[in-house]
Amino acid sequence: MAEPHDLTALEQAAAIARGELSSLELAEHHLHRVDALGDTVGAFVTVTAELARAAARAADAAPADERGPLHGVPTAIKDLTLTAGVRTTFGSAAFADFVPPVDADVVRFLRAAGLVSLGKTTTSELGCSLYSEGLVAPPARNPWDLAYTAGGSSGGAAAAVAAGLVPVAQGSDGGGSLRIPASLCGLIGYKPSRGLVSGGPLGSGAFGLPTNGPIGRTVADVAALLDVLAEPVPGEPYLPPVPPPGGYLSAARGAAPGRLRVGRFTAPMLADEPVHPDCVAAVDRAAALLTAAGHEVVEVPPPLGPQVWPLFEVVWYVLALAPVPLERERELLPLTRFLRSRGAGISAGTLTATLGEIQAQVRLGARRTAGCDVLLCPTLASPQAPIGWFTEGRTPEEDFDLQRRFSPYCAVFNVTGAPSVSLPVGVAAEGLPVGVLLTGRYGDDARLVAAAAQLERSSGGWDRHPAVWRSVGSANVNGSGVGRSSR
Repeated sequence: MAEPHDLTALEQAAAIARGELSSLELAEHHLHRVDALGDTVGAFVTVTAELARAAARAADAAPADERGPLHGVPTAIKDLTLTAGVRTTFGSAAFADFVPPVDADVVRFLRAAGLVSLGKTTTSELGCSLYSEGLVAPPARNPWDLAYTAGGSSGGAAAAVAAGLVPVAQGSDGGGSLRIPASLCGLIGYKPSRGLVSGGPLGSGAFGLPTNGPIGRTVADVAALLDVLAEPVPGEPYLPPVPPPGGYLSAARGAAPGRLRVGRFTAPMLADEPVHPDCVAAVDRAAALLTAAGHEVVEVPPPLGPQVWPLFEVVWYVLALAPVPLERERELLPLTRFLRSRGAGISAGTLTATLGEIQAQVRLGARRTAGCDVLLCPTLASPQAPIGWFTEGRTPEEDFDLQRRFSPYCAVFNVTGAPSVSLPVGVAAEGLPVGVLLTGRYGDDARLVAAAAQLERSSGGWDRHPAVWRSVGSANVNGSGVGRSSR
């Protein structure tokens, strides 16, 4: 018999609309799962059970004509994202007790759409690494095999969705931080075009690299959450692309991108690193499915190559210079301290020149692939990485270099601003997920969503689950409080 968490996010909302489930029942069911599995997979830093119950009751009381496609559905908010009145640690012991006075814009949008947040998901410290193994919560583990990382920096969001703790979650992506965890955990992680989703109300924009975005189990769920997040906000530094008629959910449901010219490559862009055969096989499978769907798949050179890494390196060092109280710097992790020490030595002139050279390289790369509607490549150079693999027995410098070699694709598309999605097309010999990256033209999110949905259909769907999925039964909805901490 199907459990509520077996339903997709859209199916859960439809069950609420039909009166088969209430939002409160769904919240209790998922909170029960969070209580049982949250620490096991390292999904949450803070669980806001009472706030979730109150939000669910409000969702149940809302008039039917005010309910959107995801109304009443449980979700979660990344711990890098400001949430008023709720502890937000940015993944760091230096901010272990920080409670923001304001919401990020995307948090307001989630609430306005009637979604019910269960809490704050685990992230890497200040978003600085592609694994989520800090001091404020258990490490984010891959629900498919707990010996492996769920990735980062949206690792807790991926762990929560893959373990059935929430059907969709908000995350952010500054160098692959949604797409890397999605690839590792068998999910869809979507990085929108620059400007499509607000990064406000605070922050500098970080050169346009990071953006908020959705992670989920199906393309339709991800598109529906993208519709929620992609609300225009005055004062944003980048002009948002025009949304498609009917929104991104309509594009996903139509799954009709038109005939595409797909540029395929597997050579890493930010490291001269051998690519695992399972990652290449996943690209080959995606290329075969796209060809069978009537698209033209052609080999192209990568937009950028490993020679640009020294330029990217300068930017990542500077991005680590988030404001931290001087007296709490010693509480930062070794990698964060290393990145910040390098960043502190970079002059304004060097940074300005580096950003200019990166833009010149991006222009050249765009011209190399100008004839393609979408690009297809691996998400990662290796399918998985064990917990502790980046840190144990390594210096911070070695850790950082290993991350570059593990993930030499995703960050390029943060620099270009193009929309990019990781799709769980492949399966490794051990049965673990393997993702591929589809990247569209800047502002062409609707066609990328449609192409992803078409690939999902032609592959037979990707909504499969790890063993932990069935390890927890239904909750007693009249039970007592759930969760490690609540505000």
